[in-house]
Amino acid sequence: MILIDEALTPDSSRYWPADQYAPGGPQPSFDKQFLRDFLQLQLDSTRWNKEPPPPRLPAEVIAGTAARYEEALRRLTA
Repeated sequence: MILIDEALTPDSSRYWPADQYAPGGPQPSFDKQFLRDFLQLQLDSTRWNKEPPPPRLPAEVIAGTAARYEEALRRLTA
């Protein structure tokens, strides 16, 4: 067997912090949902139609997305 795609990454699997898990609601996550949420706000506020060019990403969105991936890596490899 050869794995040719991603496995167990924050985007292919849902990782939530167990100490913050609350059934029935949105969960803090380590995937790109943070970025998706920002882009959805852009769709709602600027009428971006998902065609190029995309909205410019603010530094805090880039840093926030990276921080989530770094935290997932830290927790998974600790």
